[in-house]
Amino acid sequence: MLLCLNLRESTHSRSPTGTGISSGYPLRQWKVLSMKHRIALLLVLTSLSASALAASPCQEKEQDIQREISYAEKHHNQSRIDGLNTALRQVRENCSDSKLKADHKQKIAKQREEIAERQRDLQEARKKGDADKINKRQHKLNEAQQELKTLESRDY
Repeated sequence: MLLCLNLRESTHSRSPTGTGISSGYPLRQWKVLSMKHRIALLLVLTSLSASALAASPCQEKEQDIQREISYAEKHHNQSRIDGLNTALRQVRENCSDSKLKADHKQKIAKQREEIAERQRDLQEARKKGDADKINKRQHKLNEAQQELKTLESRDY
């Protein structure tokens, strides 16, 4: 990344075309690009540090709800804010890591059952040879598999 790049104009940093830096970008554009990289790096580091601070699934869930509240506030969605504040209050009052993990395992098991059902539906459609039904069943199976991947990537 270009975090500490000296952007003073000098003869040794100029390209043969006189654009300022040998990459072909004018000097102003180069400063903007460098700033974009800095901002992107800052966002990545901030999100990584925020997720590292969440020591438990309940804390992660609370942070996720707070993030959604912030988003809803930016978009002036008061009904969403109210609902999320209620959810946040409930998480703070009732959340236990063991219950959250058990519920999550149950969701994963249920999703695996759905995938098995979708696979049976697809096999049945293949036996009948109906191309339209095969495509629909394959699409539903793909969606169910993607949902399982999403569930497995989360802690709760």
